[in-house]
Amino acid sequence: MSIESEPNTMRIFGLAKESIVDGPGIRYVVFAQGCPHNCKGCHNEAALDFSGGKDYEIEKIVSEIEKNPLLSGVTFSGGEPFSQPEAFLSLAAELKEKNTHIIVYTGYTYEELTELSKENEAVRKLLAHTDVLIDGRFVLEERDLTLQFKGSPNQKYIDMNATRAQGRVVVLEAL
Repeated sequence: MSIESEPNTMRIFGLAKESIVDGPGIRYVVFAQGCPHNCKGCHNEAALDFSGGKDYEIEKIVSEIEKNPLLSGVTFSGGEPFSQPEAFLSLAAELKEKNTHIIVYTGYTYEELTELSKENEAVRKLLAHTDVLIDGRFVLEERDLTLQFKGSPNQKYIDMNATRAQGRVVVLEAL
């Protein structure tokens, strides 16, 4: 399932203007509204409903990010950012023009996204603008509170720049 937003807007659950729990350093976090995965124990359960959230202008988000020189980068979380690939691609493209580091959390695996990208060019392009992909569904029965920036060990930190350069998936041990 996906969300169709007005041009230049995205449906979001919320924003965190300064987070230290969604990637290394101080990060601006955009939480997508809507998720098809429905992982048991999801930490953003209110973000699952595709009819929830509110539309937010992409330019307003970019403007807010530009105002904070302390940010280490931007994180897309959810809900599921790949349920709105066109909107998140628009945001990512503007941020990449400013050399912003982008982390994307997704319940999809990298392999699933690779398949989706064959049918949806926005998925492929969003992956191309991603520096680190944290992939995989959260598995409550495997929850590990000692893991940094992820909830269960099946989730991987994928270095997307190295993956593109080497033509194979490059998994990082830590961020």
